[in-house]
Amino acid sequence: MPRIGVIYYFGYARCPGGQTGANIDDSYGYPWLMVSEESQELFVEIWRKIADRYKNEPLILGYDLLNEPIATYFPEDEAMLNKQLEPLYMKTVEAIREVDNNHIVLLGGAQWNSNFEVFTDSKFDDKIMYTCHRYWTDTLQANIQDFVDFRDSVNLPIYMGETGENTDEWIAAWTRLMIRNNIGYHYWPYKKMGSPRCMVTISTPENWDVIVDFAEGPRDSFEGVRENRPDQELARKVMLDYISNLKLAKCTINEDYIRAMDMEP
Repeated sequence: MPRIGVIYYFGYARCPGGQTGANIDDSYGYPWLMVSEESQELFVEIWRKIADRYKNEPLILGYDLLNEPIATYFPEDEAMLNKQLEPLYMKTVEAIREVDNNHIVLLGGAQWNSNFEVFTDSKFDDKIMYTCHRYWTDTLQANIQDFVDFRDSVNLPIYMGETGENTDEWIAAWTRLMIRNNIGYHYWPYKKMGSPRCMVTISTPENWDVIVDFAEGPRDSFEGVRENRPDQELARKVMLDYISNLKLAKCTINEDYIRAMDMEP
């Protein structure tokens, strides 16, 4: 039988101050959320408001508080930053529980949702689970044993919230590994431009290189930005073509990839 599940949950990828310190959170090159009291207060209050709004919504599994907190680029500060993560989670869950006792809260580990040694208390709330990410590794039991050991030690579910972006053969082997270990999983991404390593491939619009060249061009001065600015009519057409190409009818369904996920196209 094909296996398919749909989970709706709120995740926070771009937090006040930045939780990762890398490109995925639009921060200023450092996970300032971990050291800024002002940012943390805003973060907690935002989650309290989200929870208050959706407290009675049964379609939502829960709230994924942070996406990939604390990147691996800060070895000198890593121990200090990691110590801030669990207390921040605790404060946030406490605020959520003021308005919502219905939903699960998902807690991601440090260093790209991979380090769960940062957690010391799995009992501070009775509706928590953990979420891990793993890419570009072998498909052996040893490559997820750290997650399995942590899950078993706390006796709570762990969910592979991000994985994939690999060959069909890798996806098939990884799917079997997840099923064998009773770990829920979510492959990223669903759609990607010009790549077969996803369920649906978006066609690359003509002149897309114009957009890429501008995005990767000089940013050290306004003069440089202006000089690199493409023709606006051409750029507008490229972006409109991109939006049109996003339509499922114009995309390529990667049937072998989907079958590798143990699903039927």
